[in-house]
Amino acid sequence: MLSKLKRLRDFELSLQISNNQFIRPPREGQRNWLINKAIGEFVADLTELDKLAKRFVPGATNAVHITDRSQSVLDDEEIMEEWQIPLMQAMAAVVTEQAGDVLEVGFGRGISADYIQKGKVRSHTIVECNDAIVDSFHQWKKNYPDNVIHLLHGKWQDLTAQFAQYDGIFFHTYPLNEAEQLNYIGQSITFAEHFFSIAAEHLREGGVFTYLSNEIDSLSRAHQRLLLRHFSSLSLQKMPLDLPPDIKDSWWADSMMIVKAVK
Repeated sequence: MLSKLKRLRDFELSLQISNNQFIRPPREGQRNWLINKAIGEFVADLTELDKLAKRFVPGATNAVHITDRSQSVLDDEEIMEEWQIPLMQAMAAVVTEQAGDVLEVGFGRGISADYIQKGKVRSHTIVECNDAIVDSFHQWKKNYPDNVIHLLHGKWQDLTAQFAQYDGIFFHTYPLNEAEQLNYIGQSITFAEHFFSIAAEHLREGGVFTYLSNEIDSLSRAHQRLLLRHFSSLSLQKMPLDLPPDIKDSWWADSMMIVKAVK
């Protein structure tokens, strides 16, 4: 059994490896290097999280029980709170860089769709499952009578056979029920994780993918590894946020990372 102990002023880390073949490169020195590197990164991460936690807003205290929201009639704040608008603008700038064909998954309030239209894209395909929001989409579309805008009405999981090839894909949806909340938030690196392979499949070479990262000031190694299974490169932008103290969303940090993943 290999044991490692790291004592610091504010916390102590203890690691016990019971399987002698776990992390077993050719030489023992290589094994120690890998394990010490992982411990060092974890220490650095905890230290930064301590600093970040001091800047969190408290957020709303009421626990929300998620029922099936696929057809719920939601008000604007339930769909998307105002603090997300700078994120939508930055993500739209990423996805319209090539001014080509863009797929947007989740119409919401149409804010990101407006920013995508400002990017002078060749075509804009929007996926939306909620009937009430689809009604809003048809009203919104009247603002762009001469532009090529398509609607795919339904859950994206049921519509992938209708997806074409795109130069940019923008993914911004939310859990539709408790099962999605548990699987795609509670047990995933990021909510969009279950869409990564679909995005990669429907991007042209050099096409870009962006989504709400739920990463505060960097991207975790696990998140990077997952992205690089599907994309050739990625770049990051730190977006400062102005959050209300009683934010309803389960996000409390004053920044979020904008991700640009390239096919």
